[in-house]
Amino acid sequence: MKKIFILIIIIFSFSLVSEAIPIPKNNKATFDVIRKNKVIGSIETIFKINKDKLIINTVVDIEVKVLFIPAYKFLQKSEETWSSGQFIEINAYTDFEDEREYYVKGKVKNNSFYASGMDGELVLDKDILPLNYWNKNILNKKNVFDTQKGIVREISVQQLNDEIIEINKIKINTKKYILNASSNPKDKGPFPEYTLWYAENDELVKFKFTNWKDKKEVITQRNNWESNN
Repeated sequence: MKKIFILIIIIFSFSLVSEAIPIPKNNKATFDVIRKNKVIGSIETIFKINKDKLIINTVVDIEVKVLFIPAYKFLQKSEETWSSGQFIEINAYTDFEDEREYYVKGKVKNNSFYASGMDGELVLDKDILPLNYWNKNILNKKNVFDTQKGIVREISVQQLNDEIIEINKIKINTKKYILNASSNPKDKGPFPEYTLWYAENDELVKFKFTNWKDKKEVITQRNNWESNN
């Protein structure tokens, strides 16, 4: 009886932690970043349950080479903490190709979200969400927290017609959206328009944007999708 009670608590705790969070079946989502039909990087997001909290670690690693010489590099590492479906803490590091580096921190305290990043110290609404595309819930927000730079961006979203996407010879029914976000005076260029595709279980399948510098399309696509998702 005691073991059954403990199991019920564990299941209930997991339900609270993962509320409204689309977690992959194997607790990992990996993506290929593709430019000019070549894989130039990867995104890996790992979901872990730690007692009553959900810990989400994401690594974005991109490198573009021209004649075997690195021409562009981008690296981001972030750790988000969630509790009962609420975003409560983040620690992130971003290394841009032009020697810009940002250490981003944020935590819920005293009914507000206290953050620091490119614009210094910020006090935000405690219900702010991080601008990470794996979380479809951002599409319902007007303002989100940019985890690369530690700033707030205002977003607008438009839903398009549903679309079928094929990955690993598996056809996936998806919801398709366009997302635009506000720019910051310290941005080096305009924030690109994103197209996003989500599966019926709300997991992110694919997204793309056009680089404002070279006008090349960059596609990020799930590479570990399984037929039983």
